[in-house]
Amino acid sequence: MKNAGVTALAVIILYALQTSLLPLIAYHGVTADLLLLFVTSTAFLKGARVGALSGFAVGLLQDLASGTFLGMNAFTRLVLGFCVGKFSDQVFKEQFFLPVVASLVVTTANYFILALLMLLLGYRFNLMGHMQYTLLPMLIYQLVFAYPVHRLAYELDKRYGKKA
Repeated sequence: MKNAGVTALAVIILYALQTSLLPLIAYHGVTADLLLLFVTSTAFLKGARVGALSGFAVGLLQDLASGTFLGMNAFTRLVLGFCVGKFSDQVFKEQFFLPVVASLVVTTANYFILALLMLLLGYRFNLMGHMQYTLLPMLIYQLVFAYPVHRLAYELDKRYGKKA
């Protein structure tokens, strides 16, 4: 129970940083998605079930707080947390390079899933131009913030995770 409270506090702090401080360094309105990085790291450390649960909870928080389409972020983060968690059994938990690289793959997959959902909802946009001004800066931000967020998730897991 203590682990859930500490994790919830970490998510709230990351969300506060993402919505208050990161817009100060935004490039054309694009910043890092710290919560997506946290879901990726949590899924790597704890597996598919916890990754999917944390992805859904974090996505629902973002959907409720932003006022956009309810369920879009929850769905994408649930799917991505589950997929990353499926590969977590095949990697060393102490390795930091793989979660950092995986954050780029997860960010790209999240972008294309959300773009596909927006196209299915009837919105039209120039995908190549949008990728140039949105996806590329976001990948750079994700690369910069991936290690600190993964380190936070790793330390929380090491300190408050269940001892086997």
